[in-house]
Amino acid sequence: MKIVLKWPACNAGYEGPWPRPMVLDTNVVLDMLIFDDPHIPSIRQLLAQGDVRWIADEAQRIELGRVLHYSQIAPRVSFYGKTAEGVMAAFDAAVEYVAEAPKIRFTCTDPDDQHFLDLASQHQALLVSKDKAVLKQRKRVAQNYGATVGNIVVLEPVEAMVAV
Repeated sequence: MKIVLKWPACNAGYEGPWPRPMVLDTNVVLDMLIFDDPHIPSIRQLLAQGDVRWIADEAQRIELGRVLHYSQIAPRVSFYGKTAEGVMAAFDAAVEYVAEAPKIRFTCTDPDDQHFLDLASQHQALLVSKDKAVLKQRKRVAQNYGATVGNIVVLEPVEAMVAV
């Protein structure tokens, strides 16, 4: 299930502070800081241009630290010439830490992913996730909290943004 966030169209209706906050789930963080996912360059570009700011809370940091030591992940981290400590340092350097968000009224079927929905909802953020349980909540968090959820960010070409 591909739910594309087309930049800048995905910001329609967003009225919060700029740059818009972005929350990345752990799998997307792994893709960004370790693996060579072809969808990550657009996120990197938005961050580099200052169009978004990557926010995280302590729960996300703890989860990333735990995941980096999973038996199926640790060897891949090493394969890509990285270390868990280096990945954590890169995460710390890239994110803006914010306070843990209160739980929203909707419950994610995967309890480990609830904090992503909570944080994105609290900040009306873009939430990039590959998790089906998170993606199922996209309409609810959009309608009730102003957060935007998807699993791919695509930069729209300039000519697509020009009114005809």
